[in-house]
Amino acid sequence: MSEKKYTDQNGVLKWPPLVRGILKKRYKRFLADVELDTGQIVTAHCPNTGSMKGCSESGQPAYLSRHDNPKRKLKYTWELIEMPTSLVGVNTLVPNRLVFQSSQAGLIHELAGYETVEREVKIGSNSRIDLRLSNGQKDQCYVEIKNCTLVHDGLAQFPDAVTTRGLKHLNEL
Repeated sequence: MSEKKYTDQNGVLKWPPLVRGILKKRYKRFLADVELDTGQIVTAHCPNTGSMKGCSESGQPAYLSRHDNPKRKLKYTWELIEMPTSLVGVNTLVPNRLVFQSSQAGLIHELAGYETVEREVKIGSNSRIDLRLSNGQKDQCYVEIKNCTLVHDGLAQFPDAVTTRGLKHLNEL
């Protein structure tokens, strides 16, 4: 999908219109049933492969984006869930877009001043890293972006389950 679809004319990340409902259940990792405020129950794509332990409880308000693409199997994507103390992002693509665009715009002080910002750069034998910022070959910064769905005592934590892929990324870095 085009990055422009997710930005306004100033390059600012924008959300699609969201539909509110109540989470009924998450199952098969990529599916969630949500009862919309209209009473209709829909199955939404869950774009988060993590366990989402603690933020996929039935009865919580959930926010979905709706898509009219005839090639899509499911018309809805689960974007956010409302927990007692905060909104939690479910869609793992959003943080990547946000950090990429913010680093390109120089909005993250620690990542500012690099000439080039590249996405999904191959590193090591079989891994990709989310961002590589560089000023030529010698001045490089690698950034791995994670969506955090576990909150414990008011502190966002990652990972929310054992992850061999996450460990592989740490070792590669």
